[in-house]
Amino acid sequence: MEDGENDGKRLVFVTVGTTSFDALVKAVVSENVKEELHKRGYTHLLIQMGRGIYSPPKVCDGADGSLAVDYFTFSSSIADYIRSASLVISHAGSGSIFETLKLGKPLIVVVNEDLMDNHQCELAEELEERKHLYCARPHTLHQTLTKMELESLVRYAPGDGTPVARIIDRFLGFPDD
Repeated sequence: MEDGENDGKRLVFVTVGTTSFDALVKAVVSENVKEELHKRGYTHLLIQMGRGIYSPPKVCDGADGSLAVDYFTFSSSIADYIRSASLVISHAGSGSIFETLKLGKPLIVVVNEDLMDNHQCELAEELEERKHLYCARPHTLHQTLTKMELESLVRYAPGDGTPVARIIDRFLGFPDD
């Protein structure tokens, strides 16, 4: 897996998509998660927080040994943020997942348990089983980070839609071939 480094800056990019996922935002700015990220050499935390109402405290430069933290609501494209990231923590939207995997970035997908009929959960868990990403819930994010071994992730090969089609077929109740 690729590891984006820009002049010693190691960015963790967090995206919640277009919805509100305050539980994820609160989880990534919790002290134990920030400490674990810092311990693993990350220096900056940038959060795309969508329609959320929780605004995390900003930390300007992280000079005190903590992560620098910043956030914004929306962007016309998050591809540049993903490209510059050393690690991406994302909601379970398929667009964000596949854009990150296509760019070869290490990914932790955090499932929003408040969504009904959560097909996103099944996609994330299947991709975790195939070792393309890590899957967590807001309350298990710290635990996932402490056990994370990025070198064990397998790069996703875009273009073969068969595995995804099988997941969708299984979800819709079609028999496996």
